[in-house]
Amino acid sequence: MSKVTVKDLNVKDKHVIVRVDFNVPLQEGKITDDNRIRAALPTINYLTENGAKVLLLSHLGKVDHKDPVKEEADKKKNNMAPVAARLQELVSAHVTFISETRGAALEEAVKNEKAGEIILMQNTRYEKGESKNDPELGEYWAKLGDLFVEDAFGSVHRAHASTVGIPTHLPAALGFLVEKEVTNLGKAINDPKRPFVAILGGAKVSDKIAVIDNLLKIADKILIGGGMAYTFMKAKGYNVGTSLLEADKVDMAKEFLAKGEGKLFFPVDTVVANAFDNPTDVKTVPSNEIPDGYMGLDIGPETIKSFKKELEGAKTVVWNGPMGVFENPRFAVGTKAICEALAELPDAMTVIGGGDSAAAAKQLGYSDKITHISTGGGASLEFMEGKELPGIAIIPEAK
Repeated sequence: MSKVTVKDLNVKDKHVIVRVDFNVPLQEGKITDDNRIRAALPTINYLTENGAKVLLLSHLGKVDHKDPVKEEADKKKNNMAPVAARLQELVSAHVTFISETRGAALEEAVKNEKAGEIILMQNTRYEKGESKNDPELGEYWAKLGDLFVEDAFGSVHRAHASTVGIPTHLPAALGFLVEKEVTNLGKAINDPKRPFVAILGGAKVSDKIAVIDNLLKIADKILIGGGMAYTFMKAKGYNVGTSLLEADKVDMAKEFLAKGEGKLFFPVDTVVANAFDNPTDVKTVPSNEIPDGYMGLDIGPETIKSFKKELEGAKTVVWNGPMGVFENPRFAVGTKAICEALAELPDAMTVIGGGDSAAAAKQLGYSDKITHISTGGGASLEFMEGKELPGIAIIPEAK
């Protein structure tokens, strides 16, 4: 898949609408992590340096439009003003923040914008029609620009007015961030060097049903840890104590076990505790012998050895979901060991599919030793499922 990219566009003196992902964490109006803003800088700087008039659109948090009181509170909490202030600190171009999503102030600012300047519009989710891909809203926003650039990988799996509605009306291209995601995830999932090993963790089997289904067709091995492993253990007839369990997915887990025989690998030992908060007894037990009253919270040392052995010689590894409750250092050992194993694989393409496993790799200090860490958890999951992502599908193929 080769899509038109921002470098294929003539942007000089053009109004370029860029969909970015500035959905950053805020605490009392202050940004606690600006990584998503920084991730968009290569595209933004390229456009301003090449004489474009840039209009940035992003969502921030959620806005409840059903309840007027909640709507007002959500708008206040998810105002883009702090993002505009941080962006101005990170770029040399002049940034103007428009606290509206439509109307005279926005239109006037766009009309008077000079080449090399940036306008950041208010949160797209202030508009009720954004998440419904309201055709009128998409068309209205499109009229503010000459060209559209998609650079919000975290949003391309959603058919919203700002991701699909606008490019319906304008010549469109991928920004550098989304181009990198499509290239790396595409290589790993659609054209992997073999052996291809997938590692799946996280809390629930239900979140990964379509991923497991697709990976069983394309991966050589799938290693399963984290909370989702206990549903499979139950399906094997093991006692799982008070471990996380999706009882309604046990039959489905049995089907996967039959379908994936010889391909699926599970923990052989488990770190268990007698309570999630403030446990008084933490021990390692065989995975088929979790005692009543104990819950599994991490993979054990024998599993780490076993998983490392299965990873030996791998040329492509895709990982989504931690091996345990990594936020607690006592139960982060398995996740850290997977990070280590990936970092030490010679000549392998290693990809982390966003979400908690990406957070873990960064938190544990391994982000610079991984080939690619995705910026979009939901989007990368759907990519791994083999789904078409609407925000990418709308961008034309390169000629």
